Amino acid sequence: MIIDFHTHTFPDRIAGRVLQSLSNASRTLPVVDGTIGGLTANMKAAGVDFAVNLPVMTRPDQVESLNHKMIDSQEDLLASGIITFGGMHPDYQNYKQELRLLHESGIKGIKLHPAYQGRNIDDPSFLRIIETASALGLIILTHAGIDIGIYDHNYASVPQILNVLRLVAPDRFVLAHMGGWGCWYQFEADLAGAPLWIDTAFSIGPIPVMTEPPAPLASQNLSVEDAVRIMRKHGTDRVLFATDSPWADMVDYVQMVKESTLSNEEQERILGSNALQLLGM
Repeated sequence: MIIDFHTHTFPDRIAGRVLQSLSNASRTLPVVDGTIGGLTANMKAAGVDFAVNLPVMTRPDQVESLNHKMIDSQEDLLASGIITFGGMHPDYQNYKQELRLLHESGIKGIKLHPAYQGRNIDDPSFLRIIETASALGLIILTHAGIDIGIYDHNYASVPQILNVLRLVAPDRFVLAHMGGWGCWYQFEADLAGAPLWIDTAFSIGPIPVMTEPPAPLASQNLSVEDAVRIMRKHGTDRVLFATDSPWADMVDYVQMVKESTLSNEEQERILGSNALQLLGM
């Protein structure tokens, strides 16, 4: 069983425009086209059984419409192997009611993206969302570390994550990008082993980039050897296989895990069984 815990899709009619805008900001290139069809084709090629779809609300007025779309489409998506989360924005006021609706509708978790939402992860507006979602038993997956396209400020740094753990202590808290994109060695020093999960999304190996102008942070990714060391220090029972599709190829990521020095038991946990347990599947 292989589960990609961190993917994104967009409606067919706007996927091209969205990816072009994100590429221009980050100077990186998508590997697939960002549609559901593109995602499922990459899953099939890589032998991935399920993928977790993570919607990102960049404005508070998107919360209800996008969440309701996820709720209404979750059965059809699951038939294609896609498990969809909901999302939340720190400026959305009816967050308690909306989170309860997601929980009661069978949605497993929410995605937060402090960089795209313009607020530090330890801001009170995020803390109240995290506390409420955790009390409902929802998984909270947040972007962690620098965003490659918004790199002038770190909205989810290691010290800020430590504040979240100290102030709220969420039960099912997942840090994307190996605990913090571009901040891996600080994560390794100060957060590895903490009661949370990390995913491997967009953190290991080379990044496809535009050549002119170059991507400022494109050389930052971890080597496979460094990633394995950090996984083991954190605990391989709390690491989730993920790619950040459409920005990385599932085929490449599965191959990196299988050809690494991780034991067969560690690979099995990371590729699927940890996710199965966290998702309650």
